[in-house]
Parts: sequence; structure tokens; C-alpha cells
Amino acid sequence: MDAAQTIRDCIADVTALRLHRTGDPALGAAVGSVKSLQAQRFRGTYADLMGSPAFGPAAQFFLEELYSDTDYTDRDLQFGRIAGTLQTMFPQPAVTTAVALAVLHAQTEELDQDMGRAWLVHEADAANVADRYTAAWRTVGQRHARQQQLQRVLAMGTDLARLTRTPGLRMMLRMMRGPANAAGMGALQKFLEAGFDTFGQLARQRGGVEQFLATIEQRERALMDQLFDADPVTCGTQLANTLGQAR
Repeated sequence: MDAAQTIRDCIADVTALRLHRTGDPALGAAVGSVKSLQAQRFRGTYADLMGSPAFGPAAQFFLEELYSDTDYTDRDLQFGRIAGTLQTMFPQPAVTTAVALAVLHAQTEELDQDMGRAWLVHEADAANVADRYTAAWRTVGQRHARQQQLQRVLAMGTDLARLTRTPGLRMMLRMMRGPANAAGMGALQKFLEAGFDTFGQLARQRGGVEQFLATIEQRERALMDQLFDADPVTCGTQLANTLGQAR
């Protein structure tokens, strides 16, 4: 399957999930709550990185582009509309990154929607949002999908760092800013430029990219193991602490 078709399929899946939530306001609100909590959790887990001059921009980029509760509808519409011309306008390394973003986005939306359904199921039997999130996570399960999602996040970081080593790509992206906006690809252009600049800055620090991604992997794997396997009370308490909530 070529890049354009992969992007179209992923965006079609995301659009279908959104339409389903539009017809089910309770589910839509639940998914929104899950997304907001996950963004809050990311800020708590990586408060040290967010405040670091070295790693802060990369952590903020991950939060805004991969872990955020932001509505990406406009970006998705652009992706779906311009998928066929993507390969002719952008260099191949950037196309590969765009495809990876679309695949990760579709998987994340599906998992979040599953979490939204489970969030509703556990509305009455969880004392607080941390316990409720833990219960919903275990109801959804899908350990393999969660591991795959993390690997795709890490691969996204690796791809963006690799882009910074492509000769002339930064200048090419800058020159494409006007044509990309005129062609309705402004959101994709913004993502690529922000990712390029953020990881380019990080790559200038010896071992910076590797250290940043290793930290993400270690903490996210520890969180997954905790959510799947730890005593529920202990898990809820630790998650509440990360969220800055007293038990």
C-alpha cells in the first residue's frame, strides 16, 4: 500500500471514530476526559524534562503533538485531502514521517475511544479519577497494542532526528512553507518544521536524542507495567500523585 492510501485509510478510521462520538455525547465527553487526564499525566511524569533547557522543547513537542488533548480535526482533514499530492510535494523522508504520524494517530484514537467506553463503565465504582483510569485501562487491556503504540512514539522521535541529518532539508521545508499553505498543507508543514527544529536542537547535544527517547521509553514502560500488573490501590495512589491529586 502506498503512502497516500495509508494516510487516507488512517484518517478515514479517525473520522469514523469522531462521527461515532458525535452521535454519542456521553462517549464523546468520556473520551475528552481520558485525553485531558492523559495530557495531565504526561506533564506530571515529565515535569523534570519539561523544565529542562535541554529536553524541555522536545518534551513539549511530544505533549502537543502526540499526548495532547488537542483537537486535530483540521490537521486530519488536510491529511486526507492532500494525501495524493503529498508524495510529489514533500521529500521521501518527510513523507515517511507523515505516514508514521497518521498510523500512530489512528491507533491512539482507537485506544482512547476504547478507554472512553471503559471510563463510562467505571463511573460509579471508582473513588476518584486515578482509580477510575486504572480500572478503565485494565478493562480495555490490549497490552500488545499499548506496547506497539509506545514503539511508534519512539520511532517518531527517531524519524524526526533522522530528518535533521538530511542535507538541505531544513532549507527545503522553509521554501515549501508558502506552497504548502497554499495547497492546504499548513498543519503538516507546521508539524514537520516544529519537529525538525526541536529534534535538530536536541541532536546538537551529544547523545541528547538517545537520552530523551530512553527516558520516555523507561518511564512509559514502567507506567504500563504498573497499570497492568500492580495492586490497583497502589497503582491508583501512584497515579494520583503523578496527577498532583491527594488521596
